[in-house]
Amino acid sequence: MPPLTSALLSRSTTGSSTTTRVTAAAAAAISGPAAPSSSPPAPRPSPRPRRTSAASPFASGLAGRLFGGHRAASRSASSATAVFERRFASAATRNTYDEILTGLGRPGGGDEFGKYYSLPALSDPRIDRLPYSIRILLESAIRNCDDFQVTGKDVEKILDWEKSAPKQVEIPFKPARVLLQDFTGVPAVVDLACMRDAVSKLGSDPNKINPLVPVDLVIDHSVQVDVARSQNAVQANMELEFHRNKERFGFLKWGSSAFQNMLVVPPGSGIVHQVNLEYLARVVFNNGGILYPDSVVGTDSHTTMIDGLGVAGWGVGGIEAEAAMLGQPMSMVLPGVVGFKLSGKLRNGVTATDLVLTVTQMLRKHGVVGKFVEFYGQGMSELSLADRATIANMSPEYGATMGFFPVDAKTLDYLRLTGRSDDTVAMVESYLRANKMFVDHSQVEAERVYSSYLELNLEEVEPCLSGPKRPHDRVTLKNMKSDWLSCLDNDVGFKGFAVPKESQGKVADFSFHGTPAKIKHGDVVIAAITSCTNTSNPNVMLGAALVAKKACELGLEVRFLTILTLVHVNQVKPWIKTSLAPGSGVVKKYLDQSGLQKYLDQLGFHIVGYGCTTCIGNSGELDESVSAAISENDIVAAAVLSGNRNFEGRVHPLTRANYLASPPLVVAYALAGTVNIDFEKEPIGVSKDGKEVYFMDIWPSTEEISEVVKTSVLPDMFKSTYEAITKGNPMWNELPVSASTLYPWDPSSTYIHEPPYFKDMTMTPPGPRPVKDAYCLLNFGDSITTDHISPAGNIHPDSPAAKYLKERGVERKDFNSYGSRRGNDEIMARGTFANIRLVNKFLKGEVGPKTIHVPSGEKLAVFDAAMKYKNEGHDTIILAGAEYGSGSSRDWAAKGPMLQGVKAVIAKSFERIHRSNLAGMGIIPLCFKAGEDADTLGLTGHERYTIHLPTNVSDIKPGQDVTVTTDTGKSFTCTLRFDTEVELAYYDHGGILPYVTRKIAEQ
Repeated sequence: MPPLTSALLSRSTTGSSTTTRVTAAAAAAISGPAAPSSSPPAPRPSPRPRRTSAASPFASGLAGRLFGGHRAASRSASSATAVFERRFASAATRNTYDEILTGLGRPGGGDEFGKYYSLPALSDPRIDRLPYSIRILLESAIRNCDDFQVTGKDVEKILDWEKSAPKQVEIPFKPARVLLQDFTGVPAVVDLACMRDAVSKLGSDPNKINPLVPVDLVIDHSVQVDVARSQNAVQANMELEFHRNKERFGFLKWGSSAFQNMLVVPPGSGIVHQVNLEYLARVVFNNGGILYPDSVVGTDSHTTMIDGLGVAGWGVGGIEAEAAMLGQPMSMVLPGVVGFKLSGKLRNGVTATDLVLTVTQMLRKHGVVGKFVEFYGQGMSELSLADRATIANMSPEYGATMGFFPVDAKTLDYLRLTGRSDDTVAMVESYLRANKMFVDHSQVEAERVYSSYLELNLEEVEPCLSGPKRPHDRVTLKNMKSDWLSCLDNDVGFKGFAVPKESQGKVADFSFHGTPAKIKHGDVVIAAITSCTNTSNPNVMLGAALVAKKACELGLEVRFLTILTLVHVNQVKPWIKTSLAPGSGVVKKYLDQSGLQKYLDQLGFHIVGYGCTTCIGNSGELDESVSAAISENDIVAAAVLSGNRNFEGRVHPLTRANYLASPPLVVAYALAGTVNIDFEKEPIGVSKDGKEVYFMDIWPSTEEISEVVKTSVLPDMFKSTYEAITKGNPMWNELPVSASTLYPWDPSSTYIHEPPYFKDMTMTPPGPRPVKDAYCLLNFGDSITTDHISPAGNIHPDSPAAKYLKERGVERKDFNSYGSRRGNDEIMARGTFANIRLVNKFLKGEVGPKTIHVPSGEKLAVFDAAMKYKNEGHDTIILAGAEYGSGSSRDWAAKGPMLQGVKAVIAKSFERIHRSNLAGMGIIPLCFKAGEDADTLGLTGHERYTIHLPTNVSDIKPGQDVTVTTDTGKSFTCTLRFDTEVELAYYDHGGILPYVTRKIAEQ
C-alpha cells in the first residue's frame, strides 16, 4: 500500500481522536453532510452560475421568482439552533483526508477556483487503472470520510476495486443531489410530510425533516395527449392537466415552500431528464469553495441520461431517494464495470436511436444488471453529446446501473452550447483534468481495467426498431415485415400474438366521423414523437422534420379541410393519433428557426405539450370509433413511438404491438399507416404527380441533418428558454400555498392522503416478522414489470380503484391516471396488480388483474383477494420468474404489495431497483437457486409457505441460504436477497422510512 494511503487509513481507524470524531459525525449525520474544516457549510449551490444565491436559498433568485417569492417569514428558534449545530458539527469533524485538499488555480492566474480533494495527491498507482466511473465513487468517499457514515476502510475498498468488486463488497455513497419527477415526487413529498408528523408525535422537532442536499423536482409526467393534431393542443392539454391535477400541484408547491433546499420546476417546462441535461446539471460543484464532481440519484430510472454528460447518475426507489435527501448514505454493492469500446463512425442515414437499440440488445445479451457500463475508444469522438445521452438514457433497458461517458472536449462544447458560462466550463475542465477524470482523445490514455469487455464498430449499426413488446427485442428495418408476420403466427409471448392464419388478413370496416374506414392487423393507430430519449437529440428531431418536409413536397401530406373532403389517398390517416411532445422549449425554438415545424404540422405532428406523454402511457384516448373497431374485431393494432419502453399495456391498452423507433421512422410509419410493410420493396404512397414514393425518397442524409442542426440550434435558445422557466406560468402562479410547516391533510382528498406507514409507531423496532403458512397471492412467469405491478396509466372503470373513486363522487372523466394519484395510498393499494395485461398462472391463460383466493377458490380482483386474506389473518407471498420488477424505478411497486399484505417475493431474479425497493419496504426478496423455479420444483401456488428466517436480525446475514417449506411436504432452499447489512437494518425496523424516522427522532 502506498505510504500516504497507508498513513491516512491508519489514522482513520486508530487513535484517541476517533471517539470525538465519531460523536461529532453522529450529530452531523442527521444535520447534513459535513463541509471540510477549512470552510463553513455553504448555501445550496445554484445549478447555473447566473443564478443568485443568498443565505436562504429561496430568499431571492430563482426560487423567489418561481414561487412568487413566497416563503414563511420566519423559522422557529429550533431551526436556527439546527443551523448552528450543523456548523459546530462540521467544525468539530475533521476529514481524515483534509491533508490532500489542494487549491485549483485558474488557467490565466488570479484567484483560484477553490479547493478539491486531490486523487493524484494520494500517490496511489491503483487510481490510474480505475474506470472513470469508479473514480467518482472514490472521490465521494474521500470527501465524505468522517469515520462514521464513511470510513477509511470504505475508501480502501474502492481504491482496491480491481480485487474487491468481484467479492460484492458493500460501500456507502453520498450523491451530490437528488432528482425527482412528479409521479414519483408526489409520494416522496407525501412521505416527507408524513415523517414530519411522525417525528412530531415521537416528541421531536418536525423541522429536522428537511432535504440536506439539493433536490430538483420537475413536473413532467402529468400531461396527457387529450388533444392532438391541433394548433391549440399545447394550451388545451395544459388546461386539462391543471384541471385534473390542481390539488397535486398545490401540494408540490406547498412542499417547495415548506421544505428547504427543494426546487420545483412547474408543468409545461419540459421532461425532467432533458431539463437536467440542458440546465440543472453542474458537472462539477463549487460548494462554498470546495470542488467535487456532480452526482445524482433520481426517482426515475432514466436518470441515467445524465451519464452522457459525464455526471454519475442512476435511478433509485423513492424511498431510497428520501433517505439520501435526509443525509443518509446510500448503501450499495461496489459494482463491476463493463468496458464498452466504440470504434468507427455511423453510416449515412443511421440514427442515434438505431445505435442505442443495437447497444441495448448487445448489453442485454452480455448481462449487465447491477453493473456500470463505461464507454471508451476513438468512436466516442464521433458521437455528439446528444447521441451519448440517448445511449445513457436507455441504461435501464439494457439492465445497467449506469451507461457512463467520461467528460471530454465534446462535453465542454455541449456545456457552451447550452449556455453555461465560460468561467463554469473553464472550472469544469480544470478540475477534471487535475483530478484525473477528463478524457483527452488527442493523448495516449493510461490503460484502465474493466470487469469485462465489449466492442462495437459504429459502421455496423443499421436502421432498426424494437418490439413489439420489449425494448431489447431489436428488429432491423429490412426484416421488419417478415418479423411482423412471424409475430402474428407465433404463440402468445414477447414475440407472438397467435393470430390464426385464416384471420391474419382480416379487414374490419368502421365509420370515422361519417367517413367509411378500414383497419387490419398491424395498422398504426398511434404515432408519437415522444420521450427524453430522443427529443433531447436535435439530430433525430430535425431529421424527423426533414422527413415531413420531403413527404409534403412530394404531396404525401394530409389535406386538413373536413373529414368528408379527405379524399387524397396519400396521407396520414386521420384516425392515427399523431403527436409531438418535446422535452424542452428549446426544441420548439430550433424547429421554428429551421422553418420545418410547419411540415410536421401538415402531417398532424403538432406539439401537444412538454412532458413524457405517450412514452409513459399518457397517450390519451383513441377516437371511440377506432377503439370500438379494435375491440370488437380483436385487431392487433400498433403504436410506433420514439420512446424507451414498449411493454404491453403501457403505451395504450388497445395497442398490443408497440415499436420503439427513431423520430424520423415514426413519421415514416405514420405515412405508411402500417408496420406490415417492407420499406425496401414497397412504396409508402404515390406522389402528387402520380409516381410511387419509396422510403429512401423521403429519408434525409446525415449531411443534410448536420447542416440544419448547425444553423438552427443556437446557445441563445437555451438561455432564453431556461430564463423563462423562472417565471412559471399563470396557472401555476395562481395556486395558493399554505404557510404551515406540517401539511394539513384533507381526509376527503382523493389525490393526497396520509399514508399508514407510521401508524402506532414507537421508538422500538419491531424486529423480523415470521412468515408462516402464507398463501400465494399471485403466481407469475418471467418479465413481470413494474408496469404490471403498479400501472401508471388510465384507471379502468371496473377496477377496485374506480369503485373507490365512484364511492367518493368522482366522475369517470375525472379519474385521471394511477400515476397522477400516487399521493393517495388507498387508490394505489387498489391499483397494485391492476394492469389489464397481467398474466397470472392461477388463471390458466386468462389475461387480466384477477387471481384465485385459494381457500375458497373464488376468482377475485387482486386487491379484493389480498384484503380477504388480510381480514382472515393470513400472510401472502408471490411466486415469480426471471427479471421480476423490471422497468421503471417505481416505489409503489413495492409499497402497494406491502399494503396488500405481501410478506415475501420468491423469484428467479430481480431487477436491481425493484429488489432494493422491496427491501426498503420490509418485504423479503428471495431467489430460487440456479436451475430452479416454481415449475421445476412442482409448485402450483396452491400450497401454504413457511419461510425459515431467524427471529433475531443479528442472526441473519446478507445473501444467506433460507429454507422454505410448504404444507404439502416440499422443501427448497433460496438465497436471501437482502444484499447489505443496512438492508437488514431496514427490515428490522419495518422498512427504510421507519428506520430513518427513528434515527432522526432520537437525535
